[in-house]
Amino acid sequence: MKAFITGINGQDGSYLAEYLINKNYEVHGTIRRSSSINTEKIDHLISEHQGKELFLYYSDLLDSSSLTNLISKINPNEVYNLAAQSHVAVSFQNPLFTTETSTVGPLSLLESIRNVNKEIKFYQASSSEMYGGSLREPLDEDSKFEPKSPYAAAKVFAFDITKIYRESYNMFTSNGILFNHESPRRGETFVTRKISKAVGRIHVGIQEKLTLGNLDSYRDWGFAGDYVKGMWKMLQYPQPEDWVIATGETYSSKDFTKEAFGLIGLNHEEYITSSEKYFRPNEVDYLLGNPKKALDNLGWKPETDFKELVKMMVNHDINEAKKEYTLLKEKLISPTWESSVDPG
Repeated sequence: MKAFITGINGQDGSYLAEYLINKNYEVHGTIRRSSSINTEKIDHLISEHQGKELFLYYSDLLDSSSLTNLISKINPNEVYNLAAQSHVAVSFQNPLFTTETSTVGPLSLLESIRNVNKEIKFYQASSSEMYGGSLREPLDEDSKFEPKSPYAAAKVFAFDITKIYRESYNMFTSNGILFNHESPRRGETFVTRKISKAVGRIHVGIQEKLTLGNLDSYRDWGFAGDYVKGMWKMLQYPQPEDWVIATGETYSSKDFTKEAFGLIGLNHEEYITSSEKYFRPNEVDYLLGNPKKALDNLGWKPETDFKELVKMMVNHDINEAKKEYTLLKEKLISPTWESSVDPG
């Protein structure tokens, strides 16, 4: 079996590549060319599998000819579209780029598959942000979309065009509506990683405070490593459908900070402040998923609960902070400052 993953060097792409390689897939993935090396999340896979089970290419979702050439050359069994500008707050600052990557990208992939081989199965990464967060109730595949950001609006288009190609051309195209999923590989600009990273740095004494935005926003948080298994299971189902992947539990950003700081014996209220500077122009207050369809039909379930997820991220970032502390001590920190810091 061969899989083609766009955005393989992101959080989801790296976990999915690992999962598929362990299932004896030949994995092909795209990386956006940049001036800096951006393969950190998959370096362990590159060192062990590149040229054997793993093949990487420079490409871009906005370059439709490149995507078509790759799909034609590889002729994969499955295509997973995970690439996009995925930060909601950034989508307000860069709405055009965000919209282009999340609309032109999936459309280009769908057209490529239609023209190259309609038997290729396609997974589109949809988002819980499409729901808008107005309803304080569990959201499922039939719940109404009310996007409140350029990112969410673009994701609604991608969701709809994926369904249109499924219904118009009899293609196997599935949408995975994934609620928030986190991990130690989460980008450092996302709130959960901001928190776990700050806890690690405060623990070793190289940070004092953390300022966040809306602490009263609620999210259904799961582990990305669990969620990529759901992606794969969707493409193994007998027919293409749309699926919610979630834990069925929701916690506030404040809950996350309380749990994270509690792991190092600190009161989060002494270290966290909230500033409207970091609020979105249009806040999404509450998201809770209902994964019953996936639980009943895919045999998928979340294996990592909220507390385990927070602990996993905090432990990782404490170790990262200790490495940072060691470098600072060797190169920059004065003896007086060093003597007052206990890295734990």
